[in-house]
Amino acid sequence: MSDAAQPTAAEVRAAAEAVKTALDRHLAAVERRSGEEDPAVYDAFNELAAAAEAYDELLYDRYDEVTPFEIPGEDTLPPYTGPEEPSALSVLIRRDYAVAEPQRLMAQARRVEAADEEAPGAGASDTVHGALGLLFGEFEPDEIASRHKEFGLEEGDSTLWVTAADESAEPGEWLEAPFEQVDPQRMVCRFDVSAVFDEDYDDGEDEDEDVDSDAELTELDADLDPDPDPDLDEDGEPARPDADR
Repeated sequence: MSDAAQPTAAEVRAAAEAVKTALDRHLAAVERRSGEEDPAVYDAFNELAAAAEAYDELLYDRYDEVTPFEIPGEDTLPPYTGPEEPSALSVLIRRDYAVAEPQRLMAQARRVEAADEEAPGAGASDTVHGALGLLFGEFEPDEIASRHKEFGLEEGDSTLWVTAADESAEPGEWLEAPFEQVDPQRMVCRFDVSAVFDEDYDDGEDEDEDVDSDAELTELDADLDPDPDPDLDEDGEPARPDADR
């Protein structure tokens, strides 16, 4: 970074003073809290986090130093302000996948195509997007989630949000924009799954799981590889010559 772009010493000092002020406000809010989910404490916490993050960035840019503070991410919900006894709820789910094995995906789609007389015209399973349409039309999303390896898919991040409402939405009311009107203060709970949460775990811990999962795919693998190596026996070991020869 050039000297011209660096913050001044006065700006760093001002950011440090802002952290001190935010600390005082947070402590005062905690001392006056009216309950476990007091909005004033929540707001003071966010102000303190923002002030500490700003100071940390300026300190690094100016002096190449860091603070011992770990700035928490947005992994907590704001205080709940929805109905105490909800009469309706919405469950919002997003699951991401990577198409890891297109041939496996299309092989599964061909099975659906062959078994379903009302499937789209022949050849729909010959493209990845056509195969995806066939599979998601045939199987429930939860079944695809539990069998994703069979379909040549690799799991990415996923999230599930449960929000409370005073009454059920009118039919067709939100279909055009299903995720736009989420009120975070009406969220009952939220569950996130991501590979970033597993970075601290030893890669070897999942080896047994992978073996079990791979075993479930043996039948499909045989369909995709109809010409086994003639020099291997049924267990995959080198074939032994006949003892009578």
